[in-house]
Amino acid sequence: MIQASLYITVCTAKNRLRVRLKRLREPRYLLGAIVGVAYLYITVFARRQGSRTSAARRAARGSAALPPQLAALASAGPALGALALLAVTALSWVLPGNSGLLAFSEPEIQFLFPAPVSRRHLLIHRMLRSQLGLLFASAVVALMAPSVGGFTRLRVSIATWLVLVTAKVYYAGVTLARAKLASAHARARRVAWTPIAVLTAAVAIVAVSLTRTFAGAPPSSVRDVLVNISEAAAHGAASQVLWPFTVLVRPLLAEWPQPYLGSLAIAAGVLGATVLWVLRSDQAFEEAAAAAVERRTEEEATPVAPRYRLRSGGWTLTAVGRPEGAFAWKAAMQTLRLVDRRSLARLLAMVFSLTVIAISLGRGRGLAATLGFFATIGAAGGILFAPQVLRIDMRQDLRHLELLKTWPVAAAAVVRGELIWPGALITSCVWVLLLVALAASGAVFNTLAWSWRLSAAASAAILAPALVFAQLAIHNGVALMFPAWVPLGGQRPRGLDALGQRLIMLGGTWLLLVIGVLPAAVAGALVWFACQWFAGSAALVPGAAACAVVLAIEVALATEALGPAYERIDILAVERGE
Repeated sequence: MIQASLYITVCTAKNRLRVRLKRLREPRYLLGAIVGVAYLYITVFARRQGSRTSAARRAARGSAALPPQLAALASAGPALGALALLAVTALSWVLPGNSGLLAFSEPEIQFLFPAPVSRRHLLIHRMLRSQLGLLFASAVVALMAPSVGGFTRLRVSIATWLVLVTAKVYYAGVTLARAKLASAHARARRVAWTPIAVLTAAVAIVAVSLTRTFAGAPPSSVRDVLVNISEAAAHGAASQVLWPFTVLVRPLLAEWPQPYLGSLAIAAGVLGATVLWVLRSDQAFEEAAAAAVERRTEEEATPVAPRYRLRSGGWTLTAVGRPEGAFAWKAAMQTLRLVDRRSLARLLAMVFSLTVIAISLGRGRGLAATLGFFATIGAAGGILFAPQVLRIDMRQDLRHLELLKTWPVAAAAVVRGELIWPGALITSCVWVLLLVALAASGAVFNTLAWSWRLSAAASAAILAPALVFAQLAIHNGVALMFPAWVPLGGQRPRGLDALGQRLIMLGGTWLLLVIGVLPAAVAGALVWFACQWFAGSAALVPGAAACAVVLAIEVALATEALGPAYERIDILAVERGE
């Protein structure tokens, strides 16, 4: 069976590579592959050469020694990695989801399930099939490692592969154990609950050790925090509890040759014990595999059908009005019926409470600074990246193009209607983040006067919808003119060519945004220059308003110009899936 699994794995990899190479005949994939390879070279190999040059310069200046903070981080590496693995191990029992190791493909279901193959052999087969993705992931991690040589990258890749394989196999064991937690047999329930009890005790021991260490020596710097973590993880019962996790992390930081090879052998022993635990849990294999097959069948039967909550959204569509409102209503109802209102209310209440606490407490200056900093970064990221991520517009509805074209609605109205709801949703989120950033701005931008902070926040709030709608117009225009370049709905193509396509789209969007913003920026600068002589810092607001008005006019003209593109688009030009 192992030979057959290896044969299937090799043939799958070979055929997948052949398909990837064949599709390079199409210009969009070829251009995407060229950009993806260039991006990989710039981010990995060119940076590697620059890191070597910088290291040589530092060595020539005699400054090769690490700063105290970095030295403490290097010494605390095994302890931090062990704590992280312990946290992930504990969360794997709590968080929903199941192991992909039990998600059999359709050919495997049809040919291997009826075959005279034992359950353990099926588990071994899935473990072997998963190695291609894990090897690729470990190679990527090794390539991204800065300032190391080729042989060191190989060692890092092997150590990373051991950690990933152990995590993959362990999560499969968690999925199998969950299937026996409510078993009718008392012995099966005891066996399933034993790992949970052991893990709970381990977390408690480590938490007590960390609490005692930090209470005995309160840290005054980041270096003290790292030293305390190392001390807590290296002594007492916590060191024995963290030993399996420390063993898995140690090869990543061990010296060559003897320390590395010794730690690698012990880590392989931990992997072997995890594999043995999973193989001995094969009694629950049928139930877990059947559940995975059922979920896969449901997903394939309804690949794009989300789980809607049938409820009133509080917004009734009127019988008369602008046609754009119908598209905005449709997208809003989709969103409101997908989102859990109680979870959203809890999230907003938590953000509001943190903001109030950070501002009101005299000792909360650090919390206020952190909250304000992340709110500012989140607002900027929402403006620049959310229009690309949120696809409740033409990029989703092109799958229903044959239905859209039957509606007696003007083409420009369809385009504008598709932009309204995602633009309003992103703008609302950005405004909330701007309010949080303004409330905590005294701790982040304490050198600026309150009038400047208020004017800057108001200007950003005015510019945000204009920039968001401008990007959405660009994305929807590209979807209408080059539908084959845009993944529709939940499609997420993979590969260097797909990465290159996304980079081209992102770069093209930002380039068009810069071109569109230039005349608006000129108008805003002229208004600001005219008002700043008598308005001072408040002149930012009319300047931002002038810039937003020009951008709004450009977006309106763009929607009118995209109408003919919508009329000309062919239903067959839209790819339903890759």
